[in-house]
Amino acid sequence: MKNKVVVITGVPGVGGTTLTQMAIEKLSEEGISYKMVNFGTVMFEVAKEGNLVKDRDEMRKLDPETQKRIQKLAGKKIAELSKETNIVVDTHSTVKTPKGYLAGLPSWVLEELQPDIIVIVETTGDEILMRRLGDDTRNRDIERAGDIEEHQFMNRCAAMTYGVLTGATVKIIKNKDYLINKAVEELISVLK
Repeated sequence: MKNKVVVITGVPGVGGTTLTQMAIEKLSEEGISYKMVNFGTVMFEVAKEGNLVKDRDEMRKLDPETQKRIQKLAGKKIAELSKETNIVVDTHSTVKTPKGYLAGLPSWVLEELQPDIIVIVETTGDEILMRRLGDDTRNRDIERAGDIEEHQFMNRCAAMTYGVLTGATVKIIKNKDYLINKAVEELISVLK
């Protein structure tokens, strides 16, 4: 039986990583194993192994062709991991840049990953804004709730495109304030 490759996405501050960690922990209690990998971390490992960078911040300064090559190699590395166990890829569907939205999973990455399911974690722009303002551990750009909701809309558009290109299903999970256990149960049902 083929192991699953599930991509979890969401805007910064939506709680996708926390939600995923909680779901994986509960599934392991039932004997269902998933390994969670952060796509950006795997990219950094690939770049560092190739002596291209010393720290993660240097990656965004690499030329676009080198970045594409690193993305593809990271996708290949994650695909190799999926031969051993089910994988959850923690990444961004889109990245908001000063020049517009950038696809988080371009076609050359999708070709390597071949995800089975793409999950978008969402909540209201107001809730995300308040979470960001209350998080002293991160240095995030301040955005209006409407800007956050636009970013979530772009994530949906990109995720559906990823689904069209790979045949993956796309699931939206709402991670509302004070209802994380409900979101965890919903994610567990998707991962089973």
